Amino acid sequence: MYKDINVKNMDLEQKNQKKRIKSESWSSLKFHNILDGTILTSDNSIKLLPFVFYLSFLAILYIGNTYYAEKTAREIEEIKTELKELRYEHIATKSELMFQSKQSEVAKNLEVIGLKESTTPPQKIYIKER
Repeated sequence: MYKDINVKNMDLEQKNQKKRIKSESWSSLKFHNILDGTILTSDNSIKLLPFVFYLSFLAILYIGNTYYAEKTAREIEEIKTELKELRYEHIATKSELMFQSKQSEVAKNLEVIGLKESTTPPQKIYIKER
């Protein structure tokens, strides 16, 4: 009885060992086929070519989309910077205009060309109707 159990255990161990050897040899054979290039000539590889092309197309699309998004982000940052500079320029120009529009500044600028500010108040002119 013990002999039968030992024989069965040995048979199971041998089978497991053979399976391990098969799986190791199969994986090394696959790896060898990939490096060798013979995997490309098998029928299974040829059937998978449309799928490989599809995956390649998707990868190219993904890369292109990433570049486009980065380019757009850079353009947005440049436009934000330009907008900020234009806003500062607008504020500076507006304040300069307000300063130049003051009565005292207008009087100073007109003195250069010979005009002076009147010191007498204006008078009303009345027209009689007939």
